[in-house]
Amino acid sequence: MVATGSLSSKNPASISELLDRGYHPGSLLSDFDYWEYVVPEPNLNEVIFEETTCQNLVKMLENCLSKSKQTKLGCSKVLVPEKLTQRIAQDVLRLSSTEPCGLRGCVMHVNLEIENVCKKLDRIVCDSSVVPTFELTLVFKQENCSWTSFRDFFFSRGRFSSGLRRTLILSSGFRLVKKKLYSLIGTTVIEEC
Repeated sequence: MVATGSLSSKNPASISELLDRGYHPGSLLSDFDYWEYVVPEPNLNEVIFEETTCQNLVKMLENCLSKSKQTKLGCSKVLVPEKLTQRIAQDVLRLSSTEPCGLRGCVMHVNLEIENVCKKLDRIVCDSSVVPTFELTLVFKQENCSWTSFRDFFFSRGRFSSGLRRTLILSSGFRLVKKKLYSLIGTTVIEEC
């Protein structure tokens, strides 16, 4: 029996309609009861935990970019596209879901690709008490905007050069490479454009 929207309730009219069509009364109630229990209730604790973990990962990535802007990137501002770190965090959680220790077994190397050269920014260890089971290499990409380089060139020659430092604009694209440390299985690459 296939339950449809009009027959999914246990009201007497729906049941009597099926009885008129020749269905056995015992099987009707058991079929309706079956459909009530097929779809499991979502585990709200799991959903909240995953959302909290995702937000913590977003903060880690943003802190990494914030620390690196003056020390390794030599810029005063890093402009990040809206929801970029959120998308990366969701991909990281998805890639860690099949691992024995989950996200706790992750070591993430964060890099920035500028004009086909990768610059190391930071290394994030998700849980230092757990032996890493996999590595992720995250590569942010610089936005290719000609107006920003023209603006930097223009202001570097003028009187404003002493107080102005460049602004780095990240692209919405990134590369995420997963390498398992306990297996001979190849690496997984996610390319987001």
